[in-house]
Amino acid sequence: MIRTLYVRVVLTYMAAVILGLICTYYLTLFLLTVAGERYLGKMKNELEADAPHIMEIYQQNGLDGADSVFERTPYKEQYKVRLYNREMEQLNSKDQNELANSFSISNRVIRSVLAGETYHGSDKDIEQLVFGLPYEQSGEHYALFIQISDKKLDSINQILLLYALLINLLVGSLFIFVAARYLVKPLRKMKEAAERMAKGEFDIELKWGKRKDELGQLAQSFNYMAGQLKQFETMRQNFVSNVSHEIQSPLTSISGFSSALLQSGVPEEDKVRYLTIIQAESERLSRLSDNLLQLASLDSQRHPFEPHVYDLDEQLRKSVVACEPQWSAKSLDWDLDLPRAKINADEDQLSQVWINLLSNSIKFTPDGGKISITIVKHTNLIEIRVTDTGIGIPEEDLGKVFERFYKADKSHNKKQSGSGLGLAIVKKIITRHRGTIVLSSKQGVGTTVTVTLPHRTA
Repeated sequence: MIRTLYVRVVLTYMAAVILGLICTYYLTLFLLTVAGERYLGKMKNELEADAPHIMEIYQQNGLDGADSVFERTPYKEQYKVRLYNREMEQLNSKDQNELANSFSISNRVIRSVLAGETYHGSDKDIEQLVFGLPYEQSGEHYALFIQISDKKLDSINQILLLYALLINLLVGSLFIFVAARYLVKPLRKMKEAAERMAKGEFDIELKWGKRKDELGQLAQSFNYMAGQLKQFETMRQNFVSNVSHEIQSPLTSISGFSSALLQSGVPEEDKVRYLTIIQAESERLSRLSDNLLQLASLDSQRHPFEPHVYDLDEQLRKSVVACEPQWSAKSLDWDLDLPRAKINADEDQLSQVWINLLSNSIKFTPDGGKISITIVKHTNLIEIRVTDTGIGIPEEDLGKVFERFYKADKSHNKKQSGSGLGLAIVKKIITRHRGTIVLSSKQGVGTTVTVTLPHRTA
């Protein structure tokens, strides 16, 4: 669980918060220790400088009017004032509860100020910055105490809080920045790899595939994608090479024999032979072109697909008859087990499937061989088996027979004619009908092609 990217992000955030709080605590203490004495000294000096002016307000306005005048001065926002008589009673009792919560003055301190002494309070704690002055009016002695107001204390606390938040933000952001670089580094590498792949470089393998989190899974998928694209690129190059070869071979023959016909003195028999070859190669080019166009159409899903109900058994019989010129020349025997079977499919496309499969069986079955076609009906499926006694397919090549331009003869000679596109087209059509096709073969014994189709393909 801890290896997931989600948990790592959560733990990173928690670590940033905790580290930020710890650093905030110690850095704030450090700032208070270093700058505290200086700041308290400054506040004390301001208090002592303002105290005579406040005393003057009380002297000029008397006990009854001083408080109201004081409330209208700027000092009101900065200081609190408490006035005591000889009986040590607080005279300005309007804010007595509020003031009592702010600071406490002992009777000893009050007596000393009433006796004419000046009290400077403590410079170790901002809440104990109290300045006491003896005050005389109408022959009576009073003690006047002045302290920092709650509003000013709140503003100071807000400044300290702001500093603490800034420290927390800076420390947390620094930690997140470092952690984010670690988390984002694989994504940047994947971005660079994607840009390389966009330029045609597919020999890429990211090293984070062994990680157990989501980034590791993404790296594995990325490596798999790169491998697949590399394989597709190889297939594309092979496809272009095969197309070039298949086109170049007949074109060479056509060009050569056309040049021979242009020469004077060519016997009539040779002219006929040359023209026959040119016609055969032209037809071969036409078939190759038709097959390529059909594959492209099937790949694009724009190929017409018009299913309807028809007799599958009758279609297979017509396909056998259509191939009669090829199999009769080789004296092949047929075994047809075709019970009546109806199917809802594209008749033209399936007709091409059977023609291609039967042509392959005829092509690779020796003279006097045998080909069997069987229909097996299941509840929701129809199974068609085409079995021949041909040369068979090597086991290592069975997985490649549906690749485009696949040929058992790697030399591309003309011993067995064909472009290697027939089974690729068959596979496309069967897949489009939501069916399956399976080949089983043994060299020297024969091959069985099993096509399975649903009763209804639309």
